[in-house]
Amino acid sequence: MRLYLDNCCFNRPFDDQRNMRNRLETDAKIHIQSLIRAGKHELIWSYILEYENSFNPHEDRRSNTLTWKELAVEHCIETDSIKDRANSIKALGVRTKDALHVSCAIESEADFLITTDDGLLNKTIDRITIINPIDFVLKEVGYDN
Repeated sequence: MRLYLDNCCFNRPFDDQRNMRNRLETDAKIHIQSLIRAGKHELIWSYILEYENSFNPHEDRRSNTLTWKELAVEHCIETDSIKDRANSIKALGVRTKDALHVSCAIESEADFLITTDDGLLNKTIDRITIINPIDFVLKEVGYDN
């Protein structure tokens, strides 16, 4: 499967791990990344991931996320079609950067966009399944409903 992880997902391990949700999402995200490293899934990278990551004030977090660029099978660059699709997605109430993430995931034919962002998780958008890392892992092992 082709997977697109957004910045919220990449940065979940740096959130307060005393919060059970953060801890479970971190464990699921790390599991997903181990599957990517093992070649079971393909990672999609994008210009908006790189752009958004460049503003992270924490060097360790920035560099940790950026290392995943090298493992990506595709690097989605900005195009007019991505921007146009993002504008259509914004009309559904999605924030600009999130709309660009979704548009890049669709353009790259990702099977899933994996995020921890509740605002994005509550949206249904044609041509992409937006899913929490925990739910993705459960789906993968056959525990989805």
